[in-house]
Amino acid sequence: MAMAMTMASCTSVPCNTNRTRSPAMAPSFVTGGSPISLSAPISIDQRSRRWAPLVVQAVSDSQKSQTCLDPDASRSVLGIILGGGAGTRLYPLTKKRAKPAVPLGANYRLIDIPVSNCLNSNVSKIYVLTQFNSASLNRHLSCAYSSNMGGYKDEGFVEVLAAQQSPENPNWFQGTADAVRQYLWLFEEHNIMEFLVLAGDHLYRMDYEKFIQAHRESHADITVSALPMDEKRATAFGLMKIDDEGRIIEFAEKPKGDALQAMKVDTTILGLNEERAKEMPYIASMGIYVFSKDAMLQLLRDKFPDANDFGSEVIPGATKIGMRVQAYLFDGYWEDIGTIEAFYNANLGITKKPVPDFSFYDRSAPIYTQPRYLPPSKIKNADITESVIGEGCIIKNCRIHHSVVGLRSCISEGAVIEDSLLMGADYYETENDKKYLASVGGIPIGIGRNANIKRAIIDKNARIGDDVKIINKEGVQEAARETDGYFIKSGIVTVIKDAVIPNGWVI
Repeated sequence: MAMAMTMASCTSVPCNTNRTRSPAMAPSFVTGGSPISLSAPISIDQRSRRWAPLVVQAVSDSQKSQTCLDPDASRSVLGIILGGGAGTRLYPLTKKRAKPAVPLGANYRLIDIPVSNCLNSNVSKIYVLTQFNSASLNRHLSCAYSSNMGGYKDEGFVEVLAAQQSPENPNWFQGTADAVRQYLWLFEEHNIMEFLVLAGDHLYRMDYEKFIQAHRESHADITVSALPMDEKRATAFGLMKIDDEGRIIEFAEKPKGDALQAMKVDTTILGLNEERAKEMPYIASMGIYVFSKDAMLQLLRDKFPDANDFGSEVIPGATKIGMRVQAYLFDGYWEDIGTIEAFYNANLGITKKPVPDFSFYDRSAPIYTQPRYLPPSKIKNADITESVIGEGCIIKNCRIHHSVVGLRSCISEGAVIEDSLLMGADYYETENDKKYLASVGGIPIGIGRNANIKRAIIDKNARIGDDVKIINKEGVQEAARETDGYFIKSGIVTVIKDAVIPNGWVI
């Protein structure tokens, strides 16, 4: 079946920047979502040479009112999603799965975000590079995207490329650039113009067609997506300075001390007002790039054959040798989900009212995932406030506040769930399973009677016994209790996948 989301060629019909894609058009995907605006448009006053917010455009915005690539993105762009390393900062969520396969927002996984952004942007040729615990990621991508991606004259695909040994490359991926280099032999076979390089652990919504169009119009070799950043978080990112055309003139990877202060800029250039510009005096790389095909081949094979990382080596190196490296300015919601705390906050952020940090409900830019054909959630005499409930849950006579409850979650009578993320389960236990567990003193999957869970993450298939309290009663900030089935990071208790917390335990 031909992929339903492909935009018509610019030469055949007028482009429609407000196009929508109904879930019915792509029956193998489950959808939701909402649009996020790009950076505020700006212009420059030639007399005063001072930047001021106007309603015209940002330095990186297209000169055209419509996005209409020629050739279109489905034929001319190859998406490369970097699955990341071992995910040690997200451990134990990455104990049994690759980082992009970590569950997100009750029904989804992290990988669904960049893949959905690609599909909504007409980028239909997508590789996902990974090397750690990739079995569940492979399974998810196959179930979610494989059946509807290809078709006659539309060779769309989402394919996992795991690290492998070869005579030329006997080692594992050494970094983002090395991962791409090891598969250049495959990537260059595609007759495309650009590589779109993305991360698999970011939460945001972005129209890549505008990104690619800005890249083409500026005749850039590389375009880097960037956003304003405050000083507290700036040391964790690559920072840049740009000229009045948006060209990157200086790049520093994760600077500290005096080097950090030297990267301060007047971010009113991004369209921020003076007050917000003072709060966010840096321009940070989002780790999202468009490379012209020839530039990528030249950089990785000829100019920097030993470089392992895009952010710290290839991008600064390209700037120094005089390549045109352009910034594309983004001022919407974006979160790098690299730590337990960031992951926890991003998930709980979707419960905010009246407007969540990130929404899954707008049909104009849906987030896809695999169809699981689960029944509706069943809720009996429960008090649920400011929460998101996934599919197929069974919730009985309990209280849930400011929490995200994942699919197939079973919550028993008297339980209290507050400020927590429950990832749910991969399967249901039968009545016979439960009877057998009861006969041998076992604990069923889910949350037991009168359990109290606060500021915690409960991974999939966890068995929480009756009268358990997961409340971090001693206020511990960091603790590794893997043999007991949990970790504490940044004060957040994370119960490991498949762990068993016996009746009456207090954590």
